[in-house]
Amino acid sequence: MEELYRLSENLKQLRKEFGYTQTYVAEKLGIKYQSYHAYETGIAVPTLKHFIELAKLYEISLDELIQ
Repeated sequence: MEELYRLSENLKQLRKEFGYTQTYVAEKLGIKYQSYHAYETGIAVPTLKHFIELAKLYEISLDELIQ
């Protein structure tokens, strides 16, 4: 459960560091805003495909995304 919280916090922090909106990131992933919002709030976990796309978007490794 702690890992999920960390992921949510990391997603929010990275998005803010890059100056992106939740809508922008959702569009980049090809999902609805509500789905991405669920990732940042810990309600849902991204699919493997979306994990990879998020890591590419933020130019980090998958490990860095969840640590």
